[in-house]
Amino acid sequence: MFGRTEVIDNTRNPDFVRKFVLDFFFEEKQNLRFDVTLSWPCHAINSLFSIFSPPKDFLGQTFCTLGEIIGSTGGRLERTLSGIPGKKCGVIILTAEELSNCRDIATMQLCANKLDKKDFFGKSDPFLVFYRSNEDGTFTICHKTEVIKNTLNPVWQPFTIPVRALCNGDYDRTVKVDVYDWDRDGSHDFIGEFTTSYRELSRGQNQFNVYEVRHDHGGGLLFRHMKTLTQLNFTVAIDFTASNGNPSQPTSLHYMSPYQMNAYAMALKAVGEIIQDYDSDKLFPAYGFGAKLPPDGKISHAFPLSGDNDNPNCVGIEGVLEAYFQSLRTVQLYGPTNFAPVINKVANCAAEITDGSQYFVLLMITDGVISDMVQTKEAVVNAASLPLSIIIVGVGPAEFDAMEELDGDEVRVSSRGRLAERDIVQFVPFRDYIDRSGNQVLSMARLAKDVLAEIPDQLLSFMKGRGIEPRPALSSSPLPGLHQHI
Repeated sequence: MFGRTEVIDNTRNPDFVRKFVLDFFFEEKQNLRFDVTLSWPCHAINSLFSIFSPPKDFLGQTFCTLGEIIGSTGGRLERTLSGIPGKKCGVIILTAEELSNCRDIATMQLCANKLDKKDFFGKSDPFLVFYRSNEDGTFTICHKTEVIKNTLNPVWQPFTIPVRALCNGDYDRTVKVDVYDWDRDGSHDFIGEFTTSYRELSRGQNQFNVYEVRHDHGGGLLFRHMKTLTQLNFTVAIDFTASNGNPSQPTSLHYMSPYQMNAYAMALKAVGEIIQDYDSDKLFPAYGFGAKLPPDGKISHAFPLSGDNDNPNCVGIEGVLEAYFQSLRTVQLYGPTNFAPVINKVANCAAEITDGSQYFVLLMITDGVISDMVQTKEAVVNAASLPLSIIIVGVGPAEFDAMEELDGDEVRVSSRGRLAERDIVQFVPFRDYIDRSGNQVLSMARLAKDVLAEIPDQLLSFMKGRGIEPRPALSSSPLPGLHQHI
């Protein structure tokens, strides 16, 4: 057991205050279980007797991953409780927020109205001082604004501050703000103060962020706060070239064994099950490349596994796997191994939304040497300026020197004399993750961890490179249409 909340008496709709701190790893699947129980005065006695009869204090339970909570809209996940046959157990609401992350930056702008006049000749020269509250009840200064001369209605410049510096990552910790009138000799006059918290500030510009400055009726302050949330959109592309071997033969990399998944399915499931937690609609465009399609045998390098050109979406990773297996039964493996068409398809969609509200991740699984290397380099260089990351998993025994070249960790990818703006490709060979002990679960967890580890930094590099300011995310409602447009 990781921890328990406090007990809330006499209510069917408790709102628990106690928080739990967990280490979060984007690239790992972190399973959680929540049990809801009644707390009796003689709880220890009830626990003792529960080994002889079903516990009467059990109200229900649910399971999820930490990524599911964080990836939900607003970091808020609703789950139905279960565990008592024939009885509705209610709903539990789970929320998560990042704590003490030095990369978490708050951007704020402040203004004030009708501040007190402190100068005998002329108006005040106001500035603000922010203080972080400490565990012992004292305060530590963490920010000062610039001085605005000769006004009682100042508008300060926007500023950024690490959330850790403001409140040590605790969104409910008190933040104190003092308002002063600047004097040349350093004896600044105290106008007033107010207290708030980062949680209150993060509500943005509204009636909740207007504060009365306490001290001789010192006027009011209005806070404007911007915060950001980026939606991940996950797309899959699978190699259907003939070099994979006949899917009906056990030697094929696409072999559909009734006893275990092939390398393509294992790689897709390992990566997809983690990244799907950050894609709110769970609709994943899935494509194949290098196959002849029925009925006319036309070669395609970006055909939808769903079989529907107007809607390439699959519901969840299980839906992608189902569409993949169905495609193996209907298309003819052929060639060549062209990457550029599917990269360009996803890049075209990413180019439509470059404001930081959306970020695209393309997973490509392949077995061999790229046939259109020149075009692929051009596609990668073009895509490097877009909100897009590309994960390539190489399966089978082939040499993957070209993939290492695309990875760009040592030498940045270039095309026609142009260097890629940033490194967006991560390549791993599947064979490096075949566990010698036969433990597929552990080996696939290592695979997912390694291929996803660079995504957060790649996303941040795009934001910083484009100078994108924090802003509210687009709602999740347009996403199905967006996916269909790819």
